[in-house]
Amino acid sequence: MAAPGARAKISSDDRGVTRRAAVARELATAPPAGIDPASPTPLYHQIFSLLRGKIYDGQYPGGSFLPSEQELSAEFSVSRITAKRALDELAADGLVVREQGRGTRVCINTHSTSVRGSVKGLVHSLHANGRGSVQLLDFDYLPASEAIAAQLGLNVGDEVQRAIRIWHGEEGPFSHLTTFVPARLGRSWTGEDLMRRPLISLLENTGVTIARAEERITAVLADAVVAARLAVDAGAPLLMITRTVFDTQDRSVEHLTALYPPERYQYSVSLGP
Repeated sequence: MAAPGARAKISSDDRGVTRRAAVARELATAPPAGIDPASPTPLYHQIFSLLRGKIYDGQYPGGSFLPSEQELSAEFSVSRITAKRALDELAADGLVVREQGRGTRVCINTHSTSVRGSVKGLVHSLHANGRGSVQLLDFDYLPASEAIAAQLGLNVGDEVQRAIRIWHGEEGPFSHLTTFVPARLGRSWTGEDLMRRPLISLLENTGVTIARAEERITAVLADAVVAARLAVDAGAPLLMITRTVFDTQDRSVEHLTALYPPERYQYSVSLGP
């Protein structure tokens, strides 16, 4: 027994346990990605906006089922009442049908129009987006999810490079870019390189010759995280461009999702005969 007033000695193992416990508490209390409990926007509406964006983005195509109330409750750390209201709002907007005993089914199909253009024009537009200053928020390597693996022609779990950047102009942040590149290519440059040069230029430096690209344009609502990064209100409309770039062997070399506040960005297309 220690004498009165004596200090107990703490071993390095004890300090390690304490640090791990503190990290675990921090992770347990961190807000789920995509929603902000401190935002004045109700949680149910934040979840509604996220799900609606994924429906319009094609992540939940017509006929597919959304996560259940219980799954949404666990994913976003909210009550089932909050999750239910988010799904009810989607049903009220005519985007889903609530089927008893089956779940919540997406009942709309997003339609697209195809426009052909020169790949040289694509490369030019990609370089043009490099104007202004860039803020690199994330640069990491991680296993490809099912969705990203499908876009890049990889196996689920294959290593990919993910980078998240914010481009700033005179009027403030105007572009939120998330790019995925196969690790075999991405290992050729660093995060510092990506802050100085457009990604398409870095790809070309590895010997990649761009042959074609597939692009989709739609509109989504800003979730709480993206809204803070782009200095807009949660739920504000954003222009979303998704683009997959292919080389001359028809291999996917980049998948990009770009989000733009419409008041700070315009997408122009020149069409000829």
